[in-house]
Amino acid sequence: MEDTYTIMRVFAGSWGMMFMLLSFLGVILFTLRPGSRQVHRDTANIPFRYDDRPMSDDSAPARTRQTKEARQ
Repeated sequence: MEDTYTIMRVFAGSWGMMFMLLSFLGVILFTLRPGSRQVHRDTANIPFRYDDRPMSDDSAPARTRQTKEARQ
């Protein structure tokens, strides 16, 4: 009778590798599916969503204002 390590090694070498390959291909196909371009574009533009004007001094955090006042 084979020991547990050998059984698990054979399983991981064959079916485990097949599972990982199919999972990888599934993620790639899900990412590149038709219609996902707009979702990815929206997600990529999140940092620039409210970047239509520069931040004013009034909207700066209190810590930054205190530092500026201390310098003057």
